[in-house]
Amino acid sequence: MEKKVFTQEEFLLTAAVSPADLSEWMKWKLVRPVGFTDEQLPLFSEEALARTAHIRKLTELGYDLEETQKIIKKVGLPQKKTGKKASSEKDRYLTVGDLAERSGVSPRTIKHWEDKGIIEPDMRTEGGFRLYSGDYVHLCQLIRDLQLFGYSLEEIKGASSHFRDLMTVRAEMDALSKADVEAKLEAMLNDFQALFEKMKLLKEGIARWDSLLKKEKKDILSLKVKNQKRTGTPQGQPDA
Repeated sequence: MEKKVFTQEEFLLTAAVSPADLSEWMKWKLVRPVGFTDEQLPLFSEEALARTAHIRKLTELGYDLEETQKIIKKVGLPQKKTGKKASSEKDRYLTVGDLAERSGVSPRTIKHWEDKGIIEPDMRTEGGFRLYSGDYVHLCQLIRDLQLFGYSLEEIKGASSHFRDLMTVRAEMDALSKADVEAKLEAMLNDFQALFEKMKLLKEGIARWDSLLKKEKKDILSLKVKNQKRTGTPQGQPDA
């Protein structure tokens, strides 16, 4: 499911927090980014936005940041469980431009794939910027490969959906029911087997064309050399 995140500028405006306060809160680890863009710019979740209200209340009651940190460690603050490991805070997210550059496709192509439901952003900032995890670089390359192999967009959409489901299962298996995970994995295996069969035919065809092109290229080069050595006027044509 697409998540809503805030750039630092959006976060400061929405939370009504000064840059200096946010910087101090981050130093004391009272507020942490949920991830970073490829340019190392921090991104904040709605959960972090909710935490700022509680932190502000404690500071307004006269607690300094060290005391606030101790209270939070002892009592905690309301937070939404996501089922993700803490390491997700170090995740890097890509803008459309970053994703296009890394995967070797145009931003317009990525937008077209989005419109067709082939890919979808992991997150969207308050300002509407779409963000993708690094896994999408490989996924976009796979989609491009399938297009080169002659797959229709509908076939590609099905394969892409499976890969996105696989990414979700890997990251959030504990948050999904056992039956749901089993159904997704079984569907993947069935469709992947069909892909294997089609890939086998493609490999056989590629091998035939590879052999043919190598042979014909050799013959063409030989004919070029032979043609360059020719002298005289072709039969049936007048001299210049």
